Amino acid sequence: MMTVYKISAASAIDFAAEELKRYLRMMMPEAGQIAVRYDREAKEGFRLGLLSNLGLDASDVEDGHLDEILYADCDERGGILAGNNPRAVLLAVYEYLRAQGCRWLFPGVDGEYIPERTGLSAVNFRIKPSCRYRGFANATAASQQTNMELIDFLPKIGMNTFMFEFRIPTYYTDRYYNHVNNEKNRPAEPVTPRQILAWKRSCESEIDRRGLLFHDVGHGFCIDAFGIDSSLAWYKSDESHIPEGARQYLAKVGGRRGFFEGVPINTNFCMSNPAARALVAKNVADYAESHQNVDLLHVWLADGINNHCECEKCKQKIPSDWYIDMLNDIDREMTERNIPTRIVFLAYVDISWAPERTALINPDRFVFMLAPFTRAYYDSIPKKGVNAKNPPYERNNIFLASTLEEYLAFYSDWRKTYKGTAFAFEYHFCWAEYRDLSSLGMAKLIGDEVRLYKSIGIDGVVEDGDLRPFLPNGLLLYTLGRTLFNVNTPHRDIVSDYFSHLYGEHHKDFLAFFEKVGACFDWKYFSGLGSEDARVGKYYSPRMAERLAAAQPLIEEGRALVRAHYNAERRVQTVAVRLFAHYLDLLESTARVMAKKAAGEDGEAKALLLSFEEEFGKRECELERYFNHCFFFSYLRCLVITHASKLDLVLN
Repeated sequence: MMTVYKISAASAIDFAAEELKRYLRMMMPEAGQIAVRYDREAKEGFRLGLLSNLGLDASDVEDGHLDEILYADCDERGGILAGNNPRAVLLAVYEYLRAQGCRWLFPGVDGEYIPERTGLSAVNFRIKPSCRYRGFANATAASQQTNMELIDFLPKIGMNTFMFEFRIPTYYTDRYYNHVNNEKNRPAEPVTPRQILAWKRSCESEIDRRGLLFHDVGHGFCIDAFGIDSSLAWYKSDESHIPEGARQYLAKVGGRRGFFEGVPINTNFCMSNPAARALVAKNVADYAESHQNVDLLHVWLADGINNHCECEKCKQKIPSDWYIDMLNDIDREMTERNIPTRIVFLAYVDISWAPERTALINPDRFVFMLAPFTRAYYDSIPKKGVNAKNPPYERNNIFLASTLEEYLAFYSDWRKTYKGTAFAFEYHFCWAEYRDLSSLGMAKLIGDEVRLYKSIGIDGVVEDGDLRPFLPNGLLLYTLGRTLFNVNTPHRDIVSDYFSHLYGEHHKDFLAFFEKVGACFDWKYFSGLGSEDARVGKYYSPRMAERLAAAQPLIEEGRALVRAHYNAERRVQTVAVRLFAHYLDLLESTARVMAKKAAGEDGEAKALLLSFEEEFGKRECELERYFNHCFFFSYLRCLVITHASKLDLVLN
């Protein structure tokens, strides 16, 4: 009988021991029971614990809480699986299981590839993951089940972070449970903020159970501090929600103080007002003090653009200078209360411009985040380094940077005053994932950009976007996780590893099909860069209309693959082919809609889209763990109907 001994006591190590037991039993179903015990003196079997408790060196860790060392020294009978912190022990267990042949290809039991073995292989490693920040944030439209399953999935592919935006994430939760863009097939299921908060706490417990780094909040402190409920989010709201006495603290824009364009979360405050900054500092410190499970607390300003206070005092400095003043106030308040929580601050829209006069007094408290929200993704990596020269900041008259190069120029300016740790808050999984319908180009781009970021001191990525990017498969998220874990892993090896486990011995046939999809459903065109006459429209292209109208033989080629491989010995491969079949239907209808759009037949394109949306919505229950119906059709609506801005594309 095998035994797993816990050398150190921590909830994540308890969980790691149970996970090791579970997957060993699945791999070797006739090997008998596996006992799990606590014994600091164990000398045989599997020993799970902290490096320090096992007499192993961890002196090369820069930050023992944020960084990991994963250690394995195992023969065929067991051995040591350790880490410098409890989270690292769990990650070491998953990497050990990976070395035995296990793979996790998308969330849930149907996404597991667990080989059968008669015995175990010797495994030895000492790994320091390439990037410190490897995570995902809730966004778009997500159910509680989606959140829970992704939290479980992330460490299995080497990631270490989950973030909840907002104190209470009503907006994203409502969009799922109200079945936005699918109301004809599924009646709304309203959930209250109290229910959503309870669900968030349940997710926090699962995050803690795995020892993951928990990032929290972001937008909201700028209004919560004045008694305005930040769970109002982007909902249009009348000003009855502004408490008596609070209006004086709100940003003065266009000669008045109130909600900016009627949207609470897009409303900044008068940052030159010391009393207002003091209320914000107290509000942030109160939250940090009562939420000690938060590892990194994000303190952002309002969402939206061109919404900063225009009073005479505020105009004396640019918003980033006032932002740093506010952060220094927060640090002083938290230091006085002996609250150790780290604060994440960011470069985003108006505060992409670095401060001109002000610097952080205690930079060790803070982590910098670059949020290149409005950038393009197609062919986005600068070819000759960062040469952009961004214009000076002009209050409430800024441009939205459209290239990664421009954002990296902002980053360089911020680095002149802040030298500490940094990561990127990225949006590959928002609108961008749908522009490359093959996923192959976007997957390579994700890997290349992680490597680029690492080379310039941006130590990882937390993605903001769709938590269900698994139709037709999970290559994008898998690529993100494995590249963040080891930037030196060749991209072709990641793709080969993923496809061979997902599609089995015929994986090259599926890969060849996706390559043909990439050629037909041109990524450049779907990124809005292929118009043949901009006067007619951003997506006007008779050449593309002809190509998309002729996509049917390609779709039929894919259906032949489905027929040939509809059932497989492994469940994960059967599910993958079923998802592939739905994907083919999605491609077929998308081609019909966009062929009309490309031909300039907007009315017919709209009619086809609405019919497609309703018909495909009948599958939402079947596909909801893998496919974000709400967000995909919001994206297509923006292309075909509303011609929305990038900002609107995310929020609508």
